[in-house]
Amino acid sequence: MALIDLQKISKHYSAQKILTEVDFHVDEGERIVIIGKNGSGKSTLMKIVNGSLEPDEGKRIIQNDLEVKMLDQRPEFQEGHSVREAVEAGLVEINAAKKRYEELSHLLSQDFDNKILLAEHEKLSRYIEHHNAWNLDDKIERIIQHFQLKPYEHKPVALLSGGEQRRVALASLLLQKPDVLLLDEPTNHLDVYMVEFLEELLLKEKFTLVFISHDRYFIDRVATKSVEVEDCKLRSYRGGYNDYLKQKEEYLQTLQKQHDNLLGLLKRENEWFARGVRARLKRNEGRKERLMQLREAAKTNPAKIRKMSLELQREAKHFNRDKSVNKQKMLFEVENLGLKLGDKELLHGFTTRILQKDVIAIVGPNGSGKSTLLKALLGRIEPNEGKIKRGEFKVGYFDQHREMLDDDKNLIETFCPNGGDRVNVRGSDLHVYGYLKNFLFPREFLDKKIGVLSGGEKNRVALALLFTQDVDILILDEPTNDLDIPTINILEEQLTNFNGAVIIVSHDRYFVDKIAKKLFIFKADKTIEESHQQYSEYLELERELDELDAMEKEATQTKPKEPVQEKQKVLKLTYKEKIALQKLPEEIEALEAKIEAMNNCLSDPKCYGEKGLSTLAKELEALENEYEEKVEELLEIEEKEEAINAQG
Repeated sequence: MALIDLQKISKHYSAQKILTEVDFHVDEGERIVIIGKNGSGKSTLMKIVNGSLEPDEGKRIIQNDLEVKMLDQRPEFQEGHSVREAVEAGLVEINAAKKRYEELSHLLSQDFDNKILLAEHEKLSRYIEHHNAWNLDDKIERIIQHFQLKPYEHKPVALLSGGEQRRVALASLLLQKPDVLLLDEPTNHLDVYMVEFLEELLLKEKFTLVFISHDRYFIDRVATKSVEVEDCKLRSYRGGYNDYLKQKEEYLQTLQKQHDNLLGLLKRENEWFARGVRARLKRNEGRKERLMQLREAAKTNPAKIRKMSLELQREAKHFNRDKSVNKQKMLFEVENLGLKLGDKELLHGFTTRILQKDVIAIVGPNGSGKSTLLKALLGRIEPNEGKIKRGEFKVGYFDQHREMLDDDKNLIETFCPNGGDRVNVRGSDLHVYGYLKNFLFPREFLDKKIGVLSGGEKNRVALALLFTQDVDILILDEPTNDLDIPTINILEEQLTNFNGAVIIVSHDRYFVDKIAKKLFIFKADKTIEESHQQYSEYLELERELDELDAMEKEATQTKPKEPVQEKQKVLKLTYKEKIALQKLPEEIEALEAKIEAMNNCLSDPKCYGEKGLSTLAKELEALENEYEEKVEELLEIEEKEEAINAQG
């Protein structure tokens, strides 16, 4: 039997139908994502599931004593509560249950045959187990740390920003672990490290979950079922985002109507997902297998951990070679840049060049200085040290506050300020409606004032307006916030077709993977690392290196001291090893260049047509095998050299 069962539900607002005779079920252990365009009825469905909104028709059937809780977009807290008090406010029942459980445990130690006490003791045990509350204090501390609330834990929650208050509310709900948890855009205002922690927690603790999200990696990792709201109806798909894409494409192909544009978009999205994500996962399989094999042996052998760490660092270095084209026009030349916000240092010693074809994502934890760097590049703030040299170019800027929009103007006035109904988009003269329908606006929106639109609709207007501008570079600060997935797909397509440079600040890993060709990564030491990796690949390597670092520390601390007499053997490099140590780095670098050239050829029909695909594939395999052998040889020699240096 379902925990929650919606039967023949209908809902409308005035003359607008939202849901028409839909069925929706939540079973224990399911994690259901609700997908659909903004305004399609996702939040309405969520509120009906929650019981906070009554349907016009239909039934909501819910199991007795079922605890259903929802993350509010604008959470409310008890007046005067500190952050920690607000986080713990929902734990009264759980704490009371733990206290009673301890009392019963003491009573049963003296009267262990009391059936009434045993039954109550067993019931409380199941309750505490379900809420995973045995080590509640440790769990509270861990969630506060991971959601970056520790610095504010004794500060009044009312003084926090809206995004910080949402994190407090989310932390409290996760600790309460209701029978059914409802989350509307839970990853908004979370950086990637918080999102990864949230993913792990939801999966590890087996939450029953209904959620709305535009974060496609989050959906793919968390969801067991996808439910799409479209044309007042619901359609269910098995699995997460990747499965949804495949099944949706199959469904559309069975329809008689023409869906060419949508099918094309879905096919491109599906192909990118399969090529980018699955290929990366396949690449990582071997490395992950080696990492798992190391775990037990490495606890007593720090040298093995060090070898694996060097291998991962070399893998990262392979991605981070400078791939820029020097002949391109210079937009920004940054030299020894330093930035502060009040007394807080955000960045120091950053030197780089940004060229006319660069597509860069600025990434890092919340509060690290990403938006401040954008403002420095735009000349809106002066750096505390160093300088930024700017070329001659025009900038299109999209910020989180949508400063380019005037709430008193309607869409026609916004896009055609000089009158008429035509708009110029990169040299094409289009009717304003013909252009705006690409951003999912119906004709009746043309006369609507900007001020009456929702946050997501305003974002769509701002993005549509941005792409009408004749600019050399687009700078976008968190452009995917408040957007639905169909609009993000449109944004990605527009950015892919844009001829100039692009700089984005975003926490959306999928979006960054798909768009960015280079990363500026804010590090803990207030520097920026430049990388040509996909962001999710970088995060995977970073996570594995952190694991290895922790394993190495543990192995060093726990490894027993060897007797002095066993350390008599003197190590030294052979003549052959000394020569190899000099030559191998150059040979490895040359092989990397050949492998890259071979991969480029395999993506060029003219190139692989001349040589033949099978021939190129065999040559590439041979080069990769040679590369692996030489890397392995170099790592072994470097490991031996470290041991020699250690023995003095």
